[in-house]
Amino acid sequence: MCKAMERAEVLLEALPYIRKFSGKTIVIKYGGAAMDKADLREQFAQDIVLLHYVGLKPVIVHGGGPQISTLLDQLGIESEFIQGHRVTDDKAMDVVEMVLSGSVNKSIVALINKQGGRAVGLSGRDGWLARAGIHMLEVKTATGSESIPLGRVGHVTPDSMDDSIIHTLEEAGYIPVIAPVAVDKKDIKALNVNADTFAGALASRLQAEKLILLTDTPGVLSEGKTLTGLKPVDVQKLLDTGVITGGMIPKVQCCLDAIDSGVKRTHIIDGRVPHALLLEILTDKGVGTLISSEGA
Repeated sequence: MCKAMERAEVLLEALPYIRKFSGKTIVIKYGGAAMDKADLREQFAQDIVLLHYVGLKPVIVHGGGPQISTLLDQLGIESEFIQGHRVTDDKAMDVVEMVLSGSVNKSIVALINKQGGRAVGLSGRDGWLARAGIHMLEVKTATGSESIPLGRVGHVTPDSMDDSIIHTLEEAGYIPVIAPVAVDKKDIKALNVNADTFAGALASRLQAEKLILLTDTPGVLSEGKTLTGLKPVDVQKLLDTGVITGGMIPKVQCCLDAIDSGVKRTHIIDGRVPHALLLEILTDKGVGTLISSEGA
């Protein structure tokens, strides 16, 4: 009886969140350990299907960097790096699209469908969902700075996206699973886009209720403690004082840009935690950092 009561309490805790977010679109960037480990992959798929069945509209944007690196190595294709950023030439782009739009995308779709969902895989090239310009990397030089292209690496913005295909799939009850490959605005070739950036731009375009970034960290940390309930002004102070550093900087900037474009809530959560999505969205405590204009 005690265990039954505990289960009932869990469901009751989730009820106000289900009521609040039912019918709302949430964009989820999927990557890291949550994608690499078999048990976490299955739990992610279960979370997505449950969220869909209780009325939320999940849209997934996934990464695939390790898988791309593995196949490039197997094919003997060497990569050039500029300050840690991979230069994507024509040969590498063929591999990027093969992995992201092919094997990785379809494996995620299969996992969700296995759990009872109705997932559909696509990339930013389908329906011209995402049109991109060439991404320029700012590098420091002896005389100041210089903008350097990284080959076929693109940059998308909310106004360069056509979200009609997403709405069509949602209305038909499907769960979109999107590879971050875009169409070059100039010559319709494929461009590789950072998955966080792609997800943030898409969330802004859809005016999503939430943008959720799955990471391999507990969120934004200060003295070992996860910070949450942050407003943009709080995040800016943490950036200015050096509390937020390294790879967390582009992630929080992605969240700030999304909030500035109308997304209500953004989350940076620990994808290594089993059922992280359910815990973050449907419980009081959560498993990561919430950043929103409301700060709650």
